[in-house]
Amino acid sequence: MPNRPQEKEPLHTVRLWDPALRLFHWALVACVVTGWGLGKFGPGIMTLHFYAGYGVIVLLAFRLIWGLFGSWPARFSNFLYGPAQLLGYLRRLPHRKPSHWPGHSPIGGLAVFALLAVLGLQAATGLFTDPDDFLNRGPLADYVSDDWVAFASHWHVKLAKAVLALVGLHLGTILFYRLWKHENLVPAMIHGRKTVQGALTRDIPADRILETNTPASPPTQDSTQEKDGTP
Repeated sequence: MPNRPQEKEPLHTVRLWDPALRLFHWALVACVVTGWGLGKFGPGIMTLHFYAGYGVIVLLAFRLIWGLFGSWPARFSNFLYGPAQLLGYLRRLPHRKPSHWPGHSPIGGLAVFALLAVLGLQAATGLFTDPDDFLNRGPLADYVSDDWVAFASHWHVKLAKAVLALVGLHLGTILFYRLWKHENLVPAMIHGRKTVQGALTRDIPADRILETNTPASPPTQDSTQEKDGTP
């Protein structure tokens, strides 16, 4: 379980998100938007919708592997927090200043797990769906019972609404951090760099540091006297 960075610890510019994770993120965005849009407004023949779903499955499989064996901070163990850390983060959330969290925050970690789980269920149920149009039957629907096909078809539609809700929550959170906390989270998912706060080796691997900005110490009484010219 990762430790919480302390407010008085230095700020670092780090290589946070690796290229593989960034590529995964934007590819998943493309597949989810394409799949949802085609499912909601697309043509009668849902071939491209199925391809988008297959893309989601491949990407989720990669994220599972990367979450176990990938680089910091992509590993699941890096953003698996306990109740105390979650409550502590929630108490500080209304503060109008950047969090500078090194990786996924406790709330962000929960959102990642929730989105991966819902997308996994959404894609899996799509493999067994049958909308009774004899055109868009899932590739595995012939291998299960009619009851299971009906169950999967029902939940495939319901889970689409859950995906939409989670995506909306994700976008709303980005806006909240940008407008309220003055922290823009989007550029880091483009170029990989982010200003974070934490201790070396405990929160941040040393080889990820690009630049360290140590907070200035408050002036001492002696330095103040020297500046004023007083003995």
